[in-house]
Amino acid sequence: MTIEYIRYRLAGPQHRAAFEAACRGAVAGLGGAGGCVDYALERSAGDPDGYGLRIRWTSEEGRREFWESPEGGALVAALAPYAEPAGLSVEEATPVAGRGGSTPTLYTWAGGAPALERLFTRFYERVDEDELLAPVFAGKDPAHAQHVAAWLGEVFGGPPRYTSEYGGHRHMASRHLGRGITEEQRRRWIALLTDTADEVGLPDDPEFRAVLAHYLEWGTRMAVLYSGPNPPPLPEAPAPHWDWGITPPYRG
Repeated sequence: MTIEYIRYRLAGPQHRAAFEAACRGAVAGLGGAGGCVDYALERSAGDPDGYGLRIRWTSEEGRREFWESPEGGALVAALAPYAEPAGLSVEEATPVAGRGGSTPTLYTWAGGAPALERLFTRFYERVDEDELLAPVFAGKDPAHAQHVAAWLGEVFGGPPRYTSEYGGHRHMASRHLGRGITEEQRRRWIALLTDTADEVGLPDDPEFRAVLAHYLEWGTRMAVLYSGPNPPPLPEAPAPHWDWGITPPYRG
């Protein structure tokens, strides 16, 4: 990923409102740029005439393609009456990234490993009693509930136990090959797990449950794809990660 940061300096503070309004309209072209991930206009905290436009691109090629396009030219022209570019930096993202402690991870909020193991232990007890789902999990590993708890824990921001101990994303996907999971079974899996989350006392606030529901839809639909007659290639990517309002990136 390429991150571009363009610094602007206003001709004077009286241009603030006009500059921000012009930028609000001009960045519409970025919204349609296939190589643009996201963007933000930031005002300098210590300089009333300083601004920065931060743009994340999927690649350097995507960045150059935009600035050579009519939309890129229109953005430059729209801002020119109010400010002059005062600096440009273009960086590449690295795997070194993290989060601060102001917001708990989904893993922590859910109750950590004990809560997730309690959830899946009880869930697979109920699966064994369910006529629709029991055949899918016949002969499962006795530690299956603990493995799935480790997977969801990693996905929700906890320690990468599933990757380090059980084979990671590729292994999880491979466990569904050839199982022929039906849409009816997929929906039943979600309903039963959601009921079990209530039963074992997982957090029931709307924010957490919305992310959980989003993950369950994604995960079960991927399971159906891998279990079908024409599965996609097994993923080589790391385990996906969910967070508050954040899901894995669109890959196309």
